[in-house]
Formats: sequence, C-alpha cells, structure tokens
Amino acid sequence: MTRAQTVRDRIVERVGASGFVAHGLHVRVGADTAEHRWTPDVREDIHSVAKGVCVLAAGIAADEGAVSLDEPVATYLPDFAFGHGVDEVTLRHLLTMTSGVDLAWSDTLMTDWPDLAREFLQRPSRGRVFQYSNASTYTAMTALAARVGDVGDYLTPRLFAPLGIEDLEWQRSPRGRIVAGGGLALRTEELSRLGLLIRDRGAWDGRQLIAPEWIDSMHSDWGAAGDGESYDRYALAGWGGPGPAWRLHGAYGQLLIFLEDAVVTITADDHLGADDIAASAVQTLLATSDS
Repeated sequence: MTRAQTVRDRIVERVGASGFVAHGLHVRVGADTAEHRWTPDVREDIHSVAKGVCVLAAGIAADEGAVSLDEPVATYLPDFAFGHGVDEVTLRHLLTMTSGVDLAWSDTLMTDWPDLAREFLQRPSRGRVFQYSNASTYTAMTALAARVGDVGDYLTPRLFAPLGIEDLEWQRSPRGRIVAGGGLALRTEELSRLGLLIRDRGAWDGRQLIAPEWIDSMHSDWGAAGDGESYDRYALAGWGGPGPAWRLHGAYGQLLIFLEDAVVTITADDHLGADDIAASAVQTLLATSDS
C-alpha cells in the first residue's frame, strides 16, 4: 500500500468517526495518488479557494508584464474615486487583505452597492491592517480586468485549458465581473489539479504556467491575521497551518492542504468541522512520513 493510500484510508476513517460531511477526497504524495468519494463528483463552489486562483491570475499577468503587484491600483482604475490613503493601496495589499479598507462581508455583498469595487475603493484606508474580505479580492480582479480584460476569459488558455479543465462556470456580479473570492465551481479531482500545480511551484506537464515566485508568495512573507489557531497568519491567499503545513481554505470545508511533497484535496459541506479535519489530515501526513 502506498503512503497516499494509507493517508486516504486514515482520513476516511477520521471522517466516519467525526461525522464530518465530506464530499470528496484526493491525496497525492510524490507521484502516488488515492481518492475517495462520499457523494457524486459534481462541480461545486470552492468558495475562498478561488482567492488562490485570483492570485494565480495576478501572477500570470505580472509575468506577462500587464501589471505589477506593487503598483497602486489607482494606476489601473483612473476613473475611480479613492478614499483617504487608498491611492497607495496595491494589488498585493488587496490580495493579502492588508488594504486597511473596512467593508464587512454580507450575503448580499455583490448587490449592496451599484459597484462593489467603487464602494470599496472610495472608503478610507487605516493603513496596513488585516481584514479578510471578499470585497478586497473582487476589487483586485476589477483592477486586473482593466489591463487584461475579463479575468475568467484571460485564465482559460493560460491556466484552465492546460490543466484540462473545460467549460467552467464562475459566478458573476451584476457588473458582469467574476465574483473572484468565490463562486468558482470545480470537481474534487479538478481542484486537485490546481493543488498539484501549486505543489510543483507553477509547473505542469513540463511547462511553467506561472513563475515559481508567485507560488512561493502564497505561503511566505506571512502577515499577522487573526488570533485563532491556523488563522494567525496569511500571505497571498494562503493560510499558515495546521502545524507545519499551509492551506487554501474555502467555506464549508473546501481545502487544499500542502506539506512537503503532499497535497490533500477535500471538498465538503461542513463549515464547523473543517478545521478539525484539516488538522487531522496534517497529523496523518506527519505520522506516515517515515512509514
């Protein structure tokens, strides 16, 4: 039995014991893979894991010279109004949630204002203060779209097609833009392809789709975030933890967990149980590392 199979079996056992409402599991360790399903493998919203896809979009655009993550977004959106201090906010600030702009999440976030990005940018900045916000990612992709056109269309030949992911649906705002911080539907196995690309620092099938530095920035140069375990540090879409691992984490248990040469992909419908199952997956990887 391969280590990937052992890890899979132990996670499946933990899911059964905990009652975690899992949908799909994909484990990759080195070149070995193992999978398990609790429900049919249909496409479902990966929620905030889509923030990582937005980072990939920005990194690819930077590789092509279309943008700089460290240039003020005001450069890309000259017809927008900017609140106090927001003229210094960059794409990197937006994608690391450190714009200092206060705009809380709501169920109706995309429709609360005529243009969410304009509302976000016209509010004042408190400096480099962390606030996790779907509006921040949406605004980043609004700025990116000003240079590359529709971000979903931009990514199709550069990311999704090389990964063999076709006919994607990405939820749109009333302005016609991708909602960015969520709303992207993928199957578990399709999500695992993104995980493999990230694990391999942007390389896919012998081709470098994105420079390694952008992948590295997803889990380095950590900024202080919340106080809770595994929520105390955040980088470019990546959360530190559990333990020595790092992860992309979407609501209701959508997870890409990275530890050395392993990546564990989980899709689920269990918001409260996600932290425990992520910790268990990392413990399993650590416990099997020498077996």
